[in-house]
Amino acid sequence: MLNNDVLRSLRYMLKMNNDHLVDILSSMEMAIPAVQMANFVKKEEEPGFVACPDVVMGYFLDGLIIRLRGTDQDRPAPKPERRINNNIILKKLRVAFSLKTTDIAEILASQDFRVSQPELSAMLRAPDHKNYRECGDQLLRYFLKGLTARIRQAPSGGLTTPSHSLKIK
Repeated sequence: MLNNDVLRSLRYMLKMNNDHLVDILSSMEMAIPAVQMANFVKKEEEPGFVACPDVVMGYFLDGLIIRLRGTDQDRPAPKPERRINNNIILKKLRVAFSLKTTDIAEILASQDFRVSQPELSAMLRAPDHKNYRECGDQLLRYFLKGLTARIRQAPSGGLTTPSHSLKIK
């Protein structure tokens, strides 16, 4: 799945504008001009579309985790991955939104996409583990769609400004 699609989904899900996305990146000490961010959230067929690099997506997801969960003083800040794949995106979103594998399964089931607990666990494993399984585009797309539905139904309605915390039912 394209990083741009994930970025666009998260932007819609959390009711953010481009300035919020830029703010999250700047909190991770990555400066992206608002114009560049606007090009990242455009659709492929739109003029001015620019593919979002993996490193930007990695910094954004880490910034989102810190924005939603806070920092842990006992642990060093994570180093953003240079290469991002669907499995890493799924893992980071699970952490950001404090989800368990049962929550992910429920979110997918709400979109009529069934996946077993062992399959989900395999997607959340390290790539060198013998039971590792790649997360497909379709699963990630349904997960983002279901998570969006869940968050937008939440009483808080998601993030309205970068300083608000997210409450999921």
